[in-house]
Amino acid sequence: MATAHFILYVADQAASAAFWRAALDRAPRLDVPGMTEFALDGGAVLGLMPEAGIWRLLGHRLPDPGAARGTPRAELYLLVDDPVACHARALAAGAVELSPVQPRDWGHRAGYLLDPDGHVLAFASDAPIRR
Repeated sequence: MATAHFILYVADQAASAAFWRAALDRAPRLDVPGMTEFALDGGAVLGLMPEAGIWRLLGHRLPDPGAARGTPRAELYLLVDDPVACHARALAAGAVELSPVQPRDWGHRAGYLLDPDGHVLAFASDAPIRR
């Protein structure tokens, strides 16, 4: 069985780690120069790697991740117990709201945000919204 690691390339590792610490309401399991990791429910891992680090690692055949900053190309969709609280924490930590938490056609209640690096983040639940 594999463990899924989702690695986001970020402009400022420390600032992104602070945002995700607040948004997820948990401390990273690893925080060293070049990588911050947060354990996610279900066994997955969210990693934060500086854009310059991935460019050094893979070479300049990789397009410059910094050039795409602010252009969403992926979404991190997290099923949580209380999407309203998670959405509010992310907003307080500096996210930009794209859509509030509301019922969706696929049966979830989900809200969408942009993190400080421009990644789309959704907090969702298939349970009723708690207020």
